[in-house]
Amino acid sequence: MALSKFLDPKNDLSFKKIFGSEKNKNILIHFLNDILGFSGGNEIKEIEFLSTIMDPEIASDKQSIVDVLCKDSIGHRFVIEMQLARDKGFEKRAQLYAAKAYSRQLDKSGNYIDLQKVFFIAISNCNLLPDEVDYVSTHNIRDVKTNGHYLKDFQFVFIELPKFTKSRVEQLESIVDRWLFFFKYAEETTDEDLRKIAEKAPIIKLAYDELDKFRWNEKDLIAYEERIMDLRKEEGILAQKLDDATEKGRQEERIEVAKNLLKAGVSIDIIAQTTGLTVNEVKDLI
Repeated sequence: MALSKFLDPKNDLSFKKIFGSEKNKNILIHFLNDILGFSGGNEIKEIEFLSTIMDPEIASDKQSIVDVLCKDSIGHRFVIEMQLARDKGFEKRAQLYAAKAYSRQLDKSGNYIDLQKVFFIAISNCNLLPDEVDYVSTHNIRDVKTNGHYLKDFQFVFIELPKFTKSRVEQLESIVDRWLFFFKYAEETTDEDLRKIAEKAPIIKLAYDELDKFRWNEKDLIAYEERIMDLRKEEGILAQKLDDATEKGRQEERIEVAKNLLKAGVSIDIIAQTTGLTVNEVKDLI
């Protein structure tokens, strides 16, 4: 199979190129309308990009910087994040960022009545929620008895790509499916696949065009490749830490077994053979 000409949209550089630039604002508007199911009167017509630093006091912390933050002409805020790996407390961070985007609307007058709704949208390359939750799920605040939606200013949408299993263009049933196919399989998309997608969703064809590596300049391509190398390095470091922790646990188990065998009067040589410890390591336990 020939190497794909399309880059990975999940990479933060390519993601921001498509969804976080003034040049491609129209792509982001279509994506938001499609994912949120907006049409007619509530359709987003225009957006304004805002600072992605959620807390200037800790701006050096990469966890305080979101991928895309914008508002529409009404004032609704949209926080869009690409989540590559499961991190502890992600759900809490999602709520924190939504709350920050909400509170930052207040000016010095402190007029709460003018606060507008916040939408937090996470596109995740890992499972975030239990298996029974669909690959696109929407969450808001509901009354536990009536299920009434009275507190309307927060909405969370989680897109879990591993749960999306439609790997062929012919299986795609909706515009949302086509967006998810784009995120998950862009690098594997053939020209024929793209032709079929473009027939149904021309805006996604524009997103693919932004992923065409032959349209990227050398400087941006080098930055993209370096980012991939950084991510692989981070994965390698994490894997090594997990291996080290596992080995440490095994060593502690061996030592505990050896201590019990010593108490039982088993010879040092047999304990060493049984546990995998050296004779000197067993002697040190005496």
